[in-house]
Amino acid sequence: MRISWALPGVCALLGAGALLGAGASCAQAAAPSAQTGGASSVGYASATVHGSVNAHGESTGFVFQYGTRRSYGEQSSLAPAGGGTHAVHVSATLTGLQPLTRYHYRILATSAAGAAAGADRTFTTGPVPLSLAIAGVPNPVVFGAAFLVEGTLSGTGAANHPVQLQANAFPYTAGFQPVGNTELTNSGGGFSFSYVGLLGNAQLRVVAVGKPEVASPVITEGVAVRVAFHVRHTHRRGYARLYGTVAPAEVGALVGFQLLRPRRSVNEGGTVVKAGTATVSRFGRVVKVRPGVYRALVKISDGAHVSAYSRAVLIR
Repeated sequence: MRISWALPGVCALLGAGALLGAGASCAQAAAPSAQTGGASSVGYASATVHGSVNAHGESTGFVFQYGTRRSYGEQSSLAPAGGGTHAVHVSATLTGLQPLTRYHYRILATSAAGAAAGADRTFTTGPVPLSLAIAGVPNPVVFGAAFLVEGTLSGTGAANHPVQLQANAFPYTAGFQPVGNTELTNSGGGFSFSYVGLLGNAQLRVVAVGKPEVASPVITEGVAVRVAFHVRHTHRRGYARLYGTVAPAEVGALVGFQLLRPRRSVNEGGTVVKAGTATVSRFGRVVKVRPGVYRALVKISDGAHVSAYSRAVLIR
């Protein structure tokens, strides 16, 4: 009887034509075969590459070699392709790629019987999507003061890109409207809009002009009422008149007087805001006082503005 051996270790030791016994011969194991497939899910920093491997009965591993030239220079982690006798589909996800770059790649399969490489193929990564981040500085802003809307446009083409500031004023039902002129980002994608005269709380966003249109997350810029606070001594010992103005007019808002202490503030009474002029409301009350530093807190609850403290005043 004639016996055929599939033992590459024995073949290597005895030689391909050695007699193993009466009527026996040594059969060499076949090297794997491999074919490079296409690429899918190609983004700006990653891509999935595909291929097929026939192990021809030997335990086989595979990698994908890749790089910006046909000399490659990088490769995926070694992965198993099994030891079957039929072609199997394999794939690997390549990461850390550069945007807008053409990459060469191929599959390489190896086993104890040899190695096989697939044909060279290419794919081109896409651009980094544009994205926006913004902040109001300061936030909240005191009524009548200027503030900045600062931010950064990131992604491919972010430099010297037109951007537009938009606002949606309280009660946020009118929709976003352009504010001022379109500006260009700097070489790093940064920008800054100066906003003067915001009358009340508003939602803000910045839009990158062009296709596709990209908008920043919406921020809410608060407008704190401007509180002027004064003290006038009275003829009654230990009492003083605490008074001031609030702009814009916030008739009915609560006012609290606070005596500032190192560890905590002490409430020393309060009042409500009353009508004054069309743009400024007033408050005032005679209260019993102690020597120390006082301030007024105007509490706003209508959503149009933000509560605010006055400057501190010393009472001797």
